[in-house]
Amino acid sequence: MVKIRCKNTNCFVNVEEGTTLFEFFQQIKSEIGFEPICARVNNRITPLDMRIYRNLDVEFLPYREGSASRTYSRTLFFILAKAVHDLYPKGMMTVNNPVSNGYYCTVDTGNSPLEPTDIEKIKQRIQAIIDADLKIVRHESPTEDAIEKFTNLGMESKVKLLRYTGRIYTSYHEIDGYYDYYYGALLPRTSMVHLFDLIEYHNGLLLRIPDRKNCKELSPLIRQDKMYNVFQEHQTWLKTIGLKTIGDLNHAMSKGYSTNLINVAEALQEKKISQIAEDIASRKDVKIVLLAGPSSSGKTSTCKRISVQLITCGKWPLPISMDDYFVDRDKTPLQPNGDYDYESLYALNLERFNNDLNALLQGKTIRPPKYNFMKGKSEESGTELSMRKDCILVIEGIHALNPELTSAIDDKYIYRVYASALTSIRLDEHNYIPTTDNRLLRRIVRDAKTRGVDARESIRRWPSVREGEDKWIFPYQENADAMFNTAMFFELAALKSQAVPMLEHVPENCPEYCEAYRLLKFLSYIPSIPDDHIPPTSLLREFLGGSSLVY
Repeated sequence: MVKIRCKNTNCFVNVEEGTTLFEFFQQIKSEIGFEPICARVNNRITPLDMRIYRNLDVEFLPYREGSASRTYSRTLFFILAKAVHDLYPKGMMTVNNPVSNGYYCTVDTGNSPLEPTDIEKIKQRIQAIIDADLKIVRHESPTEDAIEKFTNLGMESKVKLLRYTGRIYTSYHEIDGYYDYYYGALLPRTSMVHLFDLIEYHNGLLLRIPDRKNCKELSPLIRQDKMYNVFQEHQTWLKTIGLKTIGDLNHAMSKGYSTNLINVAEALQEKKISQIAEDIASRKDVKIVLLAGPSSSGKTSTCKRISVQLITCGKWPLPISMDDYFVDRDKTPLQPNGDYDYESLYALNLERFNNDLNALLQGKTIRPPKYNFMKGKSEESGTELSMRKDCILVIEGIHALNPELTSAIDDKYIYRVYASALTSIRLDEHNYIPTTDNRLLRRIVRDAKTRGVDARESIRRWPSVREGEDKWIFPYQENADAMFNTAMFFELAALKSQAVPMLEHVPENCPEYCEAYRLLKFLSYIPSIPDDHIPPTSLLREFLGGSSLVY
């Protein structure tokens, strides 16, 4: 017998050695009250088919937990891949990116373009696999044997990925004779996928999943066509230069092409910034540029680089800090727990903000406020501000795309830009890279260097940051006149050298270790690029340090 400390029930339970986590759950099911998707074992995410051979801390996770919903989605990708293989043995399915509260996937049937009837067949086949209650079997073999298996199966993207892991052994999975590789936990049986939908979406299909807040309903379908177009644009670029997956990137770097890849990525980004600036300058009525984006999206660098490009277009950028329009601290809205909600739109003095902008547009001189963060007070800055004929106000902030921010300003004067790190490169055809992982790694590196915040604290704060984004940023992103993808296909390799030591310092006995361990495992697929390979003008320098821009 071994002793398990169950954190859900806060008690110790003796179980027979060799019992699976799912079998253990069945023993205490009545005390938990939900069906788990995976478990946190000694602060590491673990599938429910893991067998217990020693004393452990175990916490079963419901679908609403981020790691659990990823496990569910990952399992659904596997079932989708098998369904496509069953129907079209020469076909191929690709998980492209999250969009519209689902996952955009493409299917090459191997014969003809995907038709609506094909999507219905795939959906029915997925449901049949779920209804069959098939076991999802985990295999472990020497990595060279796994590479040989996937080579024989024609899964080249998985072969490229596994070649550069440096691991002696590799785990992969099977559903009824169909093999695939996923870098995280999966459900033990297909029948545990209780809800999904598959619909036509642009040139492919949208795989819909349960809502995090209510797993009995699908996430609401929200059209995000502008975001879809940005992802597609970048994936077209990646396809052009032959870098669709991390395996492709690893191969190119091993051949000594790192510098060329960095130069191409930086040039593509600068070209896009230039196009946005030219579009702004071409609109004769535009006098205000509003730029928004989630945490660690590179908003500040994007704002500065657009300002530089506006000068080349004959316009003079005039920056205004939205932070200076905070209300006094005693007027700041409160969160449910009683803390000040500085991310709320109503933490800003909207009336004065609109009055000042209108005054500037009318050719008047204003005296903008200056916020004293130490005192929590709005004070007079003592400076005067006015616009000359060729001026364009440039304002960055999380609420910039919210129409209520500038409700008293005529929309014809406003150009809105949304900036975010929309990671387009994939690990392989069935394993996409979450954009939130990209941003979290940026934040961990930046906060440790410039704010004295260690990786553990950055991880602890992240869920609260994400909640604010869901409420105040993401609902308005499609309001943008232009979307700018700040992610670069090489950047995870550049962040790795600084992020890994920070993540390794997160203690195993704290809750944040779970996320730190997951990120370390993810980064193990990617080789490092030395910092000195990154130019000082790069947007990444906002996080790595050493930027030639003044922040």
